[in-house]
Amino acid sequence: MSSTLSRRALLGAGLGGGVLAPMLGGCASLMPAASGDETLVVHAQFAGAVAGADVYRRVVQRYREEFGAQIATLSNGSDLPIVFETSVLAGKEADIAIVNMVGKTLAWTEAGATVPVNPYLEEWGLADRITDGAVEEWTDEQGRVRAFPYTRTNWPVAFNHRILEEVGLEVPTTTEELYEAADRLRSAGYGPVAIGGSDWTGQKLFMQILQSFLTPEQAREVFASGRLGDSPGAAAGVEHFVELREAGVFVDNAQGFNSDSMLTQYTAGESAIMSSMSSALALVPDDRAAETTIGGWPVPASAVLDQPSVIQSFNGMGLWISENGSRKLDLVRPFIEYLFSEPVIGEFILESGRDMNAITETRSEDYPLVAQAQDVMASGTVDPVILPDLLIPDTAFEPLTAATAQAYGPGVGADQIIELVETAYRNV
Repeated sequence: MSSTLSRRALLGAGLGGGVLAPMLGGCASLMPAASGDETLVVHAQFAGAVAGADVYRRVVQRYREEFGAQIATLSNGSDLPIVFETSVLAGKEADIAIVNMVGKTLAWTEAGATVPVNPYLEEWGLADRITDGAVEEWTDEQGRVRAFPYTRTNWPVAFNHRILEEVGLEVPTTTEELYEAADRLRSAGYGPVAIGGSDWTGQKLFMQILQSFLTPEQAREVFASGRLGDSPGAAAGVEHFVELREAGVFVDNAQGFNSDSMLTQYTAGESAIMSSMSSALALVPDDRAAETTIGGWPVPASAVLDQPSVIQSFNGMGLWISENGSRKLDLVRPFIEYLFSEPVIGEFILESGRDMNAITETRSEDYPLVAQAQDVMASGTVDPVILPDLLIPDTAFEPLTAATAQAYGPGVGADQIIELVETAYRNV
């Protein structure tokens, strides 16, 4: 697909002119100083304190030294999709983008900003290197594999068993036990469930709680359409969420917290429970990890599930090839093959605790909570539920997060929450 069509498609996909003008004006500053036909440009979300960022930087430097390769790197956090799209519109995008498959990135293949990797899976020897479930999850409705699935995640619940034992309880597995835990923890001066009510962590837990009352097929339909009111199961889930909130299960002012404050509350021992993706579990310090038990979200009595739930997904960071990159495959291929080599995959697992989509026997002993999450998923003691990210329309993602943030606020009833969510979908 031509660059012109890509730009038009992305413009149609939602970037507004008010955002583009200033960003395009400064686009040259987004490009590495050393770039050209002989330089591979990689734009990665491995940045700052993200688990694996140090490993990534070391791997890139080693690749430069071992192979004499010229690699220019860019890094961004959650704003990478916007920055990347801006560079696409200017025709200056990186050759490879390493970024999560969520929100805006779901539209990239359709828009022609990135190319499907189907032809390269077999040719580059990666078809047998990546788990089948990951390839399936990264394939769109037209059969295009959007990118090479690299990192993945489980989304279990962390319980501080020392604090729970201090108040005379074990890890709760049912809603009734969770209610009792919330009461006793509050009486002892602890927060119960820490959650970033204002951001994606709150959105994920809200959607997970709804899935207690939805079959996977029903969940897919609800998350794609946003029509909670048309689904008895979704409506029951919202009612249950309100009951949990009114029972004091979530920490006070949860609607004002984000993922960072959630992790801080848990690691500081201020809260005893946290719903956390496995990459964040890798950031829990050793002393707190030693008193943590990994499990699932407690199951309600009237749920369709039999056991506590855990979000399971092959989604995480993928290796996307841009239009520019498709013209530099002689540089792109060896770098991607290197990233999937066993030593590099092992390095990410052993030194950053990352869950990876590559098939490997390597397990992390230095990140016991990540290993616990993997064991829990294999134990048969929890029920996996789906990650809604791939079903939520791109343009509804942020409005939905704003809607669920309000749901964590006090006094917001189930009918209001349903209306807020449905409005988030209608106004996109």
